[in-house]
Amino acid sequence: MSIDPNDPKLTAYALGELDDTERAEVEAQLKESEAARQTVNEVRKTAALLTRELKAEPALALSDDQREAIDAKARQVYGGGKKSTTAKRLALRRWWIPTSVAASLLIVGFVGYVQLGGPYRARELILMVSSGPEVMMPPSPTAQASRVKGIGTSARVYMSDDPTGWGIPVHPQQYMTAADVKKLQSLGYVGGVIARQQVEYDAYSYGYQVPKPDEGWGRKHSAWVPACNTEDYDHIIENPFLAVTDNPLSTFSIDVDTASYANIRRFLNQGTLPPPGAVRIEEMVNYFDYDYPLPTGDDPFSVNVEVADCPWKTDHILARIGIKGQEFEPDERPPANLVFLIDVSGSMQPANKLPLLKEAMEMLVDQLAYDDSVAIVVYAGASGLVLPSTPCEDKGAILSALDRLQSGGSTNGGAGIQLAYDTVVDNFIEGGVNRVILATDGDFNVGTTSQSELVRMIEEKAKSGVFLSVLGFGMGNYKDSTLEKLADKGNGNYAYIDTANEARKVLVEQIGGTLVTIAKDVKIQIEFNPAEVNAYRLIGYENRMLRAEDFNDDTKDAGEIGAGHTVTAFYEIVPAGVEIDLPEVDPLKYQPAVAETFSVEESPRGPKPAAQGDELMTVKLRYKEPDGDTSKLIEMPVTDGGLTLNDMSDDFVFAGSVASFGMLLRGSEHSGDFTYQAVLEMAQASIGEDPFGYRTEFVNLVKRAIELQLDPE
Repeated sequence: MSIDPNDPKLTAYALGELDDTERAEVEAQLKESEAARQTVNEVRKTAALLTRELKAEPALALSDDQREAIDAKARQVYGGGKKSTTAKRLALRRWWIPTSVAASLLIVGFVGYVQLGGPYRARELILMVSSGPEVMMPPSPTAQASRVKGIGTSARVYMSDDPTGWGIPVHPQQYMTAADVKKLQSLGYVGGVIARQQVEYDAYSYGYQVPKPDEGWGRKHSAWVPACNTEDYDHIIENPFLAVTDNPLSTFSIDVDTASYANIRRFLNQGTLPPPGAVRIEEMVNYFDYDYPLPTGDDPFSVNVEVADCPWKTDHILARIGIKGQEFEPDERPPANLVFLIDVSGSMQPANKLPLLKEAMEMLVDQLAYDDSVAIVVYAGASGLVLPSTPCEDKGAILSALDRLQSGGSTNGGAGIQLAYDTVVDNFIEGGVNRVILATDGDFNVGTTSQSELVRMIEEKAKSGVFLSVLGFGMGNYKDSTLEKLADKGNGNYAYIDTANEARKVLVEQIGGTLVTIAKDVKIQIEFNPAEVNAYRLIGYENRMLRAEDFNDDTKDAGEIGAGHTVTAFYEIVPAGVEIDLPEVDPLKYQPAVAETFSVEESPRGPKPAAQGDELMTVKLRYKEPDGDTSKLIEMPVTDGGLTLNDMSDDFVFAGSVASFGMLLRGSEHSGDFTYQAVLEMAQASIGEDPFGYRTEFVNLVKRAIELQLDPE
């Protein structure tokens, strides 16, 4: 059995703090995990560096009052003066590090290493500003941050269970996990000094800002204060039920993005429910693969429709539309001309941003063939071509260029986008894969900064025949709204990378769908039969809705399907004869309403013969070839076979559980009396084959949501 690289036992093993039995167990498990072995080596190197630097620093004398105050706080933190063995080595009342560059870099490494984020509720991480060697006492609960003296050039990091006694706590979404706290404690890390400039990068990334002396604090007072969380999500207005007599057609663009699910996972794993704007149900459902049949005809994808009872409203019907794209063997994929457009601004410094980004891109490079090529464009205050287009037979040069990337400066994304597209066009491969892969937290703050201007730029660049993939990283200042729109308008896909495992899923397991587009501008239009359907609503896809006229308009942009992709959409349908309370409008003055003419055979607005059959609806799709300008039409009728949820496949039930989970997280008015517990039971009963553990992970996320619902504080 392999060991989790985040297991605190690895730290204890590296520091020699395990007994013989535990050490033997860990050593046996280390043989199976390269990542765990790397973790042990990193801990050993860091501990050795910490020991060396601490020995080189002279101890500072404390006054009796200062020593007593720190002693009192230590007793409060450790409980009656009892400390762990490690804590005794570096107790608060004995340890004070003066500012030094070496120590600064060292502690910053620790902040990056533990990767903040998790459900630990004690508010452990506190940042305070110090002006130098004087011991900074925590402000009183009433004085708060304005009592912290000095603006200085250094800052202190404390772990504490008392946020009001030690400064301003981090945002609740950025608490460390209990495992992270144990890691730090086992390393003896209970305080330290960090160079202010480097702390600003970290603090900004985790939702902090540094007030200037003239911003109401006075020239002798400053502190870290919590900035409002600057993550940016669109407000989602849920699709309502529509009466078929007034709205017989429903038209939307398909979407294969998965970013929302991974981002929601990040929130839940940090111990908080996601903001409603982060919940895009279609991206949650499409995160998972489903066993739809592969296409057999000339079209590059198959279309499948299933109908059963709705689990959260049993007198309603749930219709699932499933699309499966054709697959390619690795040696069948056309050659790729890729440009990695990488954000190296200061906000990208934390470990879950640029370091994880580099690891992810290295995974992708490992999957590329010799006839593929990669160029690297970076942007911060300015943009630059770090690596010209380089054949992948020289992967060493590509990996070396990635390894050299460092963060710093502001974010001029517009200039980087321009250079990246120019680089792809200069090396364009006819009939090949020509794609920009944008990797960023989305926080564009210089140059072209407005979302609308960036979207217009990407929309114009998409006309060049270059496709776009967007990979989002980080938290605190994450701009989901911008990145989702860029991928939408750039003929691309959008994923959020929160872990190395997610990077592996997107860039290794699903590399075909990530890189190779098999159909573009894919639109779906449903025509409902008013004799069988009273009303309907599309679940999700709120920002992908199209006018009915857009379906036949080949100039209207829509979504793309990648090789091997599955796309799923759900409709909740109210059968004819089942009442539903819908908003009403005043009677029309100049013409009869559709409902008034429905039973009048001779009326041009009355039903056609097809309405008298048993068809529930007709599903139509339009798509273009990746390099085409004219759409092709697919059409298929759908009937209701009267099936119940028990008659359906595990795939149908599991996808329904994911959709209902999204409804609950969003606070949908249509979820009725459905509960997280009901979602859990559906998901557990329909896991089926789960080779990569993604469905099992979903079950655990539902359990986490149940815990948070019962204990939201």
